Amino acid sequence: MYKVRIVKYIREASELALLLEVSAYPKPGNVHRLKDFLDTRYEHFLASSIAIGYYTQMAAIRGMKIREGSIGYHDAEIGKLIKLAVKNILRWHKGGNTHFGALTLFIPLSVALGVSLSNDLSLDLETLKTEFDNVVKATTVNDALEFYKAIFLVRPGGLGRVTGYPDIYDRRSLNIIRRENMTLYNLMKISSEWDMIAHEFVNKLKISIDDGYPYIIKIYKETKDVNIALVHTFLYLLSRHPDTLVAKKVGLKYSSDPREALKIGMKESLSLSNKAGYILKLGGLLSQKGKKELYKLDDELAVRNLNPGSTADILATSIYIALIKGFRF
Repeated sequence: MYKVRIVKYIREASELALLLEVSAYPKPGNVHRLKDFLDTRYEHFLASSIAIGYYTQMAAIRGMKIREGSIGYHDAEIGKLIKLAVKNILRWHKGGNTHFGALTLFIPLSVALGVSLSNDLSLDLETLKTEFDNVVKATTVNDALEFYKAIFLVRPGGLGRVTGYPDIYDRRSLNIIRRENMTLYNLMKISSEWDMIAHEFVNKLKISIDDGYPYIIKIYKETKDVNIALVHTFLYLLSRHPDTLVAKKVGLKYSSDPREALKIGMKESLSLSNKAGYILKLGGLLSQKGKKELYKLDDELAVRNLNPGSTADILATSIYIALIKGFRF
């Protein structure tokens, strides 16, 4: 019975984390309960949050089998689980790409939780980091192929094209991945130069575990308000880690290479980080000046069609870890 309890706990925490992240408002530049994008609405993210649950559950089961020794880390099939989750999301709504970045982290994280979560549901974060690293480093060529197939399904923006790197907009890339024997970890390691989700993937969830999770706990203890805790954590993460999606979206107007685009757009992303830090200094949602600047920034980014979506994905991952660790509100 303890196995069922652990798997259920992991699934429900993953679903709730995504629901809480998209519901927190206002997270400037992102969909939230008071703001939609033109083609992607708040309700699409709600549907996506639940559609993912079965696959985080399957990932957790794989993790438990790894712990028991019945399969190896390379058998986790995280690429396939990501693709299947994307397919299921698209069955439930017509809102395009929702939660792809979060899903890229949630599936290997759920495997790692299946390995490391104790029978009493306690969790050592250093063990989690180690197991997450074991999971992603054991990914295979097939994981890379399946991950690319998932990308082909949703066509997320802000990815660009890199010379000598498999083109995410071209199905012939699958042949390159096979020929070069590239694993998903290999691809993420390269992508981590210009993408913060990939960087988090190959660096043991460092931002989520070391920055996001403890800040959620800190602010909630101070305010007893879950929305304030999550919005302020979003601002905190954004202030400390310039959002690569924003930088690339600006830079890709001038260069299709994401490395070059990142350099071009980083000034804009740093400016956004400074604004996030300034809003926090004003008190954020706890002061009238902070609220005014926060809503102003949300409107400004909407007009400019800029969204720090990678920061939102890392916030979701931070919430997931917090819930697993016992955060309740």
